[in-house]
Amino acid sequence: MAPTFAEATAVKATGSHTYTAHFSPEWCIGSVPHGGIVTATILRVAATHFSTTLSKQNQPHTITLHAEFLRRTRSGLANFTVKDVKLGRQTSTIHISLAQDGREEVVVYVTNANIAAESGLTLQTGWTPSPPLPTPPTDLAKLAADGEDANWVVLKDLPHPDLRKAVSRVLMHVRRGGQVAPNVVDEWVRLESGERFSMEGIGFVADVWPQMIDGLARQQRPPQQKAPEIAKKQTDDGEKIWLWYPTLVLNLDIKKMLPPEGVEWLHVRVYPKQIKNGRFDYEVVIFDQTGDIVALSHHVAMVLDGRRNTGVRGARESKM
Repeated sequence: MAPTFAEATAVKATGSHTYTAHFSPEWCIGSVPHGGIVTATILRVAATHFSTTLSKQNQPHTITLHAEFLRRTRSGLANFTVKDVKLGRQTSTIHISLAQDGREEVVVYVTNANIAAESGLTLQTGWTPSPPLPTPPTDLAKLAADGEDANWVVLKDLPHPDLRKAVSRVLMHVRRGGQVAPNVVDEWVRLESGERFSMEGIGFVADVWPQMIDGLARQQRPPQQKAPEIAKKQTDDGEKIWLWYPTLVLNLDIKKMLPPEGVEWLHVRVYPKQIKNGRFDYEVVIFDQTGDIVALSHHVAMVLDGRRNTGVRGARESKM
């Protein structure tokens, strides 16, 4: 049985500034832990650090995160080392390093504050999503029970479920009539386990959605130039061909606290601005059921042959 989200992101303090976690193969893409699970675990390290070592700061909420994914992570033991960079009255910043087998693989800056105690100038900017958000589900309880309603339907039969195990841990509901634009994905998401999304869950939600690259490639490329996953299903020696979308950089800007009990549903809008030469960007906006912005995220990622994911790891390998 796959670990729950809470189990998959659990951390243990081994000192005042050191923590461990265990990445499950059931939450991986190929042999690499899903980037959203890594990000959620890092958020849990930060939450634990600010509730113990830095509890006097009274800054329990992460408001910004900047992560650089230097090398491939793997399932198994992960070690986290925290450095207190700046401790302030309103915000404090820490640096987190994730290492496995003596290799530094992810480096992160996290800034925490107390969102409940924030005060200051507030103005309306007039921003609205463009294109406008589609009509939301009318009954989320029914959508959870049936997997569909008049406007939304759960995605099934996603490609390569044996390689993209982490994606099967979340139920992604997309617009029944298709997306509002070719470069936009709107989805309503909930965890397959029935767990509710905590604040750490925002890190996972910010990195899980149906990939649009295959669809865009089908629309725009002549058959002889299609991406490997579309043109062929396996190599001449029988090895499966699939695409891997590793994140290079992930930024997260958390705007709103989730309730202590968490939330069952979040609405995610994702859109890239440019996909070029195997490198692309994603803007992610996460909304709650009321339509309030919960978080913003920006990614820089690459499109690689999936065999780069599962290949043998070298002692000094870089991610790419």
